Formats: sequence, C-alpha cells, structure tokens
Amino acid sequence: MFSSKKRRREKLRNQPFPPAWLDIIEENVPIYRRLSGEDRKEIQGHILIFLAEKNFEGCGGLEMTDGIKVTIAAHACILLLHRETDYYPGLYSILVYPGAFIAKGYVEFAPGYYAETDQVHLGESWKRGALVLSWDDVRANAENVNEGRNVVLHEFAHQLDTEDGYANGVPPLPQRSMYAAWSRVLQKDYAKLREDAQQGRSTVLDEYGAVDPAEFFAVATECFFEKPAQLQMTHPELYEELKLYYRQDPAKSARE
Repeated sequence: MFSSKKRRREKLRNQPFPPAWLDIIEENVPIYRRLSGEDRKEIQGHILIFLAEKNFEGCGGLEMTDGIKVTIAAHACILLLHRETDYYPGLYSILVYPGAFIAKGYVEFAPGYYAETDQVHLGESWKRGALVLSWDDVRANAENVNEGRNVVLHEFAHQLDTEDGYANGVPPLPQRSMYAAWSRVLQKDYAKLREDAQQGRSTVLDEYGAVDPAEFFAVATECFFEKPAQLQMTHPELYEELKLYYRQDPAKSARE
C-alpha cells in the first residue's frame, strides 16, 4: 500500500501546474515570491498532492473556489519544503468560513471550576480530522505580510506539532539528538515571552504565544516565515532551531 501511495503521489507531482493556480499563488502568497526557482517547483508539486488528498468545505454560506483552496494549500505546503512528509496525515478536511467563527470553549471562573462559552476564532486545528479557517483573515494576513501573523501557518504548525499525538510545542524532529536543544531553547524563549506579556513589553513574537508551549511553537512559526530578520536578530537561538527543523532560511532569502 505504501508503494502505491508513493507512486500515486509521484504521478500527481509530475502533472503540469495550472497557470491559473500560479497566478493565485503569486497574488496571495507573498512568501512564495521569495523562494528560489527550485523551491517554487517543489512547492507546486506539494500543492498538487495536497489538493488531491484533502477535502475543502465552505461553511457559513462560503462558496468554495480554486482561489481559496490554492491560497490555503500554498501556505500549508511552505511548511513542507525540503522535508520528508506524509502531507499532514491526520488531516482530512479544511473547513473555511467567510470570516471569524464561533466555537465552544471553556473559561475558569474559579480554581477548578469551568464554564462553557462561545468564543470567536480565526482558526482552529483539531488533533485528528479537520482544520478550520476564516477566509477574511487568510486574505488579510496575505495583504499585511509585515504584521507577522498568518493564520494558515499558525494552524498548520499545530498539525505538525500533533503528528505524534501531543500538542506540546515539540513536533516530531528528524533526529533524536535535536530534542535537547529544541526543548532548552523553546522553553527559555517561551518563558521570556510570558514575562514580556505580563510586563506589557512589546516583542516581535505575538503575545498569544504565551498561552502555552503549543501556541508558542505556532506563533514562532508564523514569525519565522513572516518576520525572519527580526526573529533572527531578537531570538537567534530560536531562529536556528526553526531553521534546522524547517530546513529553510527565510531571513537569507529575504535579503537576496
């Protein structure tokens, strides 16, 4: 079965990439413009496979279009460049709302006591099955690349994080020797972000990353691709760990 899946994916990867899809990517995915010709070719192959294997559903009255699917797929596949991948194996459907959506959540109103609430979300990643996005926010992030926020990168980073079954800010790393440095650096910078958030100090990392280690990894991923030079300057060790994991150097690419 594995070999048949591999052959099917290789066949998909070698199909011609639709010119209309390329126009969508060049307009809606600023990160793509910084990639080398070789990387662009690789990501196009990933997109062809991703779109063939994942189900997209429009929610809340949103009509699904190639523009929506290709824009989301391109951002998701940026995280897969240069790495062996099984294309987010636990993910089957991407649900897209026109704008921010309401999801059930819980708030602690007293120690050990929780109440269910309706919360406004821009995106949501489930450990198995589905990922949910707000199309308005996907577009807004693409138009404001220097803000350092990207809901698609954020939610797909959660998918990578939970590939081992745990949402803890430690995705499966390619080598066992990488875990010690990863844990040391991310714990240190996570603690620094929590302190900065508590003190009201501005930081290149979105303070939402101070919620927990899983959110820290997702926020750090956004910043790594959206504000690479600033992240490298202010969090050099964190940048290096993400560079090793993603096998990309966006700060260098932005300078070239």
